[in-house]
Amino acid sequence: MILDALQQFSGTVNPTAGQLITATGNTVSTNVVDLGTARDIGQGESLEVAIQILQTLTSGGSATVQFQLVGADDAAISTNVNVYVQTDAFVYSTLTAGKMIPLHWDRAAPYPARRYVAVRYVIGTAVLTNGTGQFFATTVKNFQDSGNSTIFASGFTVA
Repeated sequence: MILDALQQFSGTVNPTAGQLITATGNTVSTNVVDLGTARDIGQGESLEVAIQILQTLTSGGSATVQFQLVGADDAAISTNVNVYVQTDAFVYSTLTAGKMIPLHWDRAAPYPARRYVAVRYVIGTAVLTNGTGQFFATTVKNFQDSGNSTIFASGFTVA
């Protein structure tokens, strides 16, 4: 996966640090991408949003987490908000450290391109109780699936 610092929504790469989110409701990513007047973000090319769980989530209740890629007319992501793509609500205990959540960014979606794009975290049912940042999110060309490696052992013969 090749990362572009200008396309990061949450967290930092060096050192790897995540965005801390605990409260229920909607939380917008720390960084919002401003597409300015040039809103062609590579039409015809696939883009992915890779969200990595950096710290196993904890909750005093039955928290759920949903991930959304959203666009809006303002940097606060509050005016004419469109949800481009979203996941189901995950039970917090399934979001363990190292897990990657992919969101496919389809620029041919039925919504018009908005100037500002962000990741929105929707925490439901109960608060998260983590003390440090849990989420790293960035735009990537290709999603690296680190959980299901298909690397085979060496020393085999091709018949």
